[in-house]
Amino acid sequence: MSSASLNLVVLRSADLERARGFYECLGLQFTRHRHGCGPEHLAAELGDCVFEIYPLSSNGASTLGTRIGFRVQSLDALITALCDFPDAIVTPPQDSPWGRRAVIVDPDGHRIELVQT
Repeated sequence: MSSASLNLVVLRSADLERARGFYECLGLQFTRHRHGCGPEHLAAELGDCVFEIYPLSSNGASTLGTRIGFRVQSLDALITALCDFPDAIVTPPQDSPWGRRAVIVDPDGHRIELVQT
Protein backbone atom coordinates (compact mmCIF):
# COMPACT_ATOMS: atom_id res chain seq x y z
CA MET A 1 0.00 0.00 0.00
CA SER A 2 1.41 3.40 -0.92
CA SER A 3 1.35 6.30 1.49
CA ALA A 4 -0.61 9.44 0.70
CA SER A 5 0.85 12.92 0.71
CA LEU A 6 -0.93 16.24 0.69
CA ASN A 7 -0.76 18.04 -2.67
CA LEU A 8 -3.58 20.61 -2.58
CA VAL A 9 -5.28 22.93 -0.08
CA VAL A 10 -8.11 25.22 -1.21
CA LEU A 11 -9.62 27.99 0.90
CA ARG A 12 -12.35 30.44 -0.10
CA SER A 13 -12.14 34.16 0.60
CA ALA A 14 -14.55 37.08 0.41
CA ASP A 15 -11.62 39.37 -0.54
CA LEU A 16 -8.82 37.77 -2.56
CA GLU A 17 -6.48 40.75 -2.35
CA ARG A 18 -6.79 41.05 1.42
CA ALA A 19 -6.22 37.29 1.75
CA ARG A 20 -3.20 37.59 -0.56
CA GLY A 21 -1.72 40.33 1.64
CA PHE A 22 -2.26 38.26 4.76
CA TYR A 23 -0.71 35.05 3.43
CA GLU A 24 2.18 36.95 1.85
CA CYS A 25 3.07 38.00 5.43
CA LEU A 26 3.55 34.26 6.04
CA GLY A 27 5.97 34.10 3.11
CA LEU A 28 3.68 32.66 0.42
CA GLN A 29 3.99 34.01 -3.12
CA PHE A 30 0.94 33.84 -5.34
CA THR A 31 0.19 33.81 -9.03
CA ARG A 32 -3.25 34.22 -10.57
CA HIS A 33 -4.80 31.17 -12.25
CA ARG A 34 -7.99 30.24 -14.02
CA HIS A 35 -8.87 26.70 -15.10
CA GLY A 36 -11.24 26.64 -18.06
CA CYS A 37 -14.37 28.66 -17.28
CA GLY A 38 -13.74 28.56 -13.52
CA PRO A 39 -13.13 31.62 -11.38
CA GLU A 40 -9.81 33.43 -11.25
CA HIS A 41 -7.98 32.44 -8.07
CA LEU A 42 -4.61 32.65 -6.34
CA ALA A 43 -2.12 29.79 -6.17
CA ALA A 44 1.12 29.37 -4.23
CA GLU A 45 3.47 26.41 -4.48
CA LEU A 46 4.70 25.05 -1.17
CA GLY A 47 7.07 22.24 -2.05
CA ASP A 48 4.90 19.44 -3.45
CA CYS A 49 1.68 21.12 -2.28
CA VAL A 50 -0.33 23.87 -3.96
CA PHE A 51 -2.17 26.32 -1.69
CA GLU A 52 -5.06 28.01 -3.49
CA ILE A 53 -7.45 30.78 -2.52
CA TYR A 54 -10.68 30.93 -4.49
CA PRO A 55 -13.30 33.66 -4.28
CA LEU A 56 -16.20 32.91 -1.95
CA SER A 57 -19.34 32.83 -4.06
CA SER A 58 -22.90 33.22 -2.85
CA ASN A 59 -23.79 29.69 -4.02
CA GLY A 60 -20.50 28.02 -3.07
CA ALA A 61 -19.50 26.16 0.05
CA SER A 62 -17.55 27.97 2.76
CA THR A 63 -14.20 26.68 4.00
CA LEU A 64 -14.50 28.54 7.29
CA GLY A 65 -14.22 25.46 9.51
CA THR A 66 -10.91 24.49 7.90
CA ARG A 67 -7.84 24.77 10.12
CA ILE A 68 -4.39 24.68 8.56
CA GLY A 69 -0.85 24.83 9.87
CA PHE A 70 2.53 26.02 8.70
CA ARG A 71 6.07 25.39 9.94
CA VAL A 72 7.95 28.68 9.99
CA GLN A 73 11.58 29.69 10.47
CA SER A 74 10.97 32.61 12.83
CA LEU A 75 7.63 32.77 14.60
CA ASP A 76 8.36 36.10 16.27
CA ALA A 77 9.35 37.73 12.96
CA LEU A 78 6.19 36.42 11.35
CA ILE A 79 3.99 37.76 14.15
CA THR A 80 5.68 41.16 13.71
CA ALA A 81 5.03 40.99 9.95
CA LEU A 82 1.31 40.73 10.67
CA CYS A 83 1.19 44.32 11.98
CA ASP A 84 -1.37 45.25 9.28
CA PHE A 85 -3.66 42.56 10.71
CA PRO A 86 -3.83 43.48 14.44
CA ASP A 87 -6.75 41.14 15.18
CA ALA A 88 -4.99 38.13 13.66
CA ILE A 89 -3.34 36.76 16.81
CA VAL A 90 -5.54 34.28 18.66
CA THR A 91 -2.83 32.66 20.79
CA PRO A 92 0.49 34.54 21.08
CA PRO A 93 3.78 32.69 20.60
CA GLN A 94 4.62 30.31 23.40
CA ASP A 95 6.74 27.23 23.88
CA SER A 96 4.99 23.88 23.48
CA PRO A 97 5.96 20.21 23.10
CA TRP A 98 5.89 20.75 19.30
CA GLY A 99 8.15 23.82 19.34
CA ARG A 100 7.37 27.52 19.63
CA ARG A 101 3.70 27.86 18.61
CA ALA A 102 1.01 30.46 17.92
CA VAL A 103 -2.50 30.43 16.49
CA ILE A 104 -3.63 33.19 14.17
CA VAL A 105 -6.77 33.85 12.15
CA ASP A 106 -6.88 35.08 8.55
CA PRO A 107 -9.21 37.90 7.42
CA ASP A 108 -11.90 35.33 6.52
CA GLY A 109 -11.78 33.56 9.89
CA HIS A 110 -9.69 30.48 9.03
CA ARG A 111 -7.55 29.50 12.02
CA ILE A 112 -3.89 28.82 11.29
CA GLU A 113 -1.40 27.11 13.58
CA LEU A 114 2.17 28.32 13.24
CA VAL A 115 5.02 26.23 14.63
CA GLN A 116 8.70 27.09 14.77
CA THR A 117 10.61 23.89 15.38
